[in-house]
Amino acid sequence: MNDTEQLVQVVLPGKVDADGFLLERHPVPAPGDGQVLVAVEASGISFAEQQMRRGRYYDQPPFPFVPGYDLVGTVLSTGDGVDPAMRGRRVAALTKVGGWASHVVLAADELVTVPDGVSAVEAETVVVNGITAWQMLHRKAGAKAGQTILVHGANGGVGSTLVQLARAAGVKVIGTASARHHDALRELGVTPIDYRTENVPARVRELAPGGVDAVFDHVGGRSVVDSWSLLAKGGTLVSYGSAATKDDTGSKQLPVLKLLARVLLWNTLPNGRSAYFFNIWAGLRAKHKFHARLRQDLTEVFEAMRAGQLTAQIAGVLPFAEVADAMRLAESGTVAGKVVLTP
Repeated sequence: MNDTEQLVQVVLPGKVDADGFLLERHPVPAPGDGQVLVAVEASGISFAEQQMRRGRYYDQPPFPFVPGYDLVGTVLSTGDGVDPAMRGRRVAALTKVGGWASHVVLAADELVTVPDGVSAVEAETVVVNGITAWQMLHRKAGAKAGQTILVHGANGGVGSTLVQLARAAGVKVIGTASARHHDALRELGVTPIDYRTENVPARVRELAPGGVDAVFDHVGGRSVVDSWSLLAKGGTLVSYGSAATKDDTGSKQLPVLKLLARVLLWNTLPNGRSAYFFNIWAGLRAKHKFHARLRQDLTEVFEAMRAGQLTAQIAGVLPFAEVADAMRLAESGTVAGKVVLTP
């Protein structure tokens, strides 16, 4: 790093349109005790950032702030108490905010090593998406070979990762998506349903008359009620978002609270089914255990990618300076996979 290098970051100043983000430059920070300085190579646009710019993400920080839910980069320097051998290592991190920057200081024990043979952009597509998909599929639903699951938004960032991990585990997958994505889903071994033109519950019942073993629902609203009704005895519903309410006004916490209330109610019913609202940050209070689980699960995801069981679904790669175009692309509903930003 030379003396003239600067930190470049994308700032969200308030509720803005896609072209309202700001680029700021500052001195590059130095790592403290137990920290490393990471040169960011890739950070993504997830549904969280789309909601943050509307002021609609349920636990976003006050404006202004730097978005960026996750990142992949290379360790430039290490602080006291950190093995200097980490310098030059490509790593991934879950950040919630702060990833849209050229340099980020992070705690060394919260990083996950990216294996050789996996590029920064490829790895970025499966950090938050991969952890979310892996934990929902294996830790919540406990999916097993021969079972059948329903994945809403099967072409999206989480959805496309989830269906590949499921197929690698021998699980049959029904996936909802618009018709333009059906050929790609069939190539992944998914039976597609067009949520725009078909009656999704009726079609799922045709494909799985006894119900499905798990449903993964990011839509919320009416969809999550239908998802619950489609479960077989012993099945699991995993709700992990409220995309149906993304343009609503009013309390940004209310949609999540409604989902939580439904989950609590359904779990009191004596019908052998179970429901979860998945929050990737659950368990953070036990910080050491939380990050150990995160490292374990993301390592499994990276190994699946290296083994060819999981292919990066890259919707586009754009520089920070084109964040407006990147956001519009991510929100367009026309892409499969994840839009990635690079410094």
